[in-house]
Amino acid sequence: MEPPSPPRGVIVPAAFFAASGLLDLVTSLAEAPRPFSFWTVWEALGRCLIYFLVAAGLWRRIAICRSLAMVYCLATVITYGLALGLALAREPLHYPPSLIVQSIFQIPSCLLLLPFLRSTEASRLFERPLLGRR
Repeated sequence: MEPPSPPRGVIVPAAFFAASGLLDLVTSLAEAPRPFSFWTVWEALGRCLIYFLVAAGLWRRIAICRSLAMVYCLATVITYGLALGLALAREPLHYPPSLIVQSIFQIPSCLLLLPFLRSTEASRLFERPLLGRR
């Protein structure tokens, strides 16, 4: 007998953060100078690690990871929204392609995830404490 599959409210946020980590890794390495140095790869892996940690915490339904995901989504919408606003206003700033690609993926995703993560349904799904058992 198989254990029940996690609800969609757990799968979607965890998948978003895992995909964001992969996207950050790919765009970081795509913009890095060739040949890659050890530290370039190390930095790219370190930056995507936080995404994977949050995704794993969401998958395990840890409450603090839900809070981190809410803060991340809010900060992402504000930060990338301002950056895209400046780009659309044709400000004479340099925008790396990674910023454009990540903002196109993350702004709509975070706008959809944020209301769910704030909902009472999400608070019921993500109720495990970081340490110990409930």
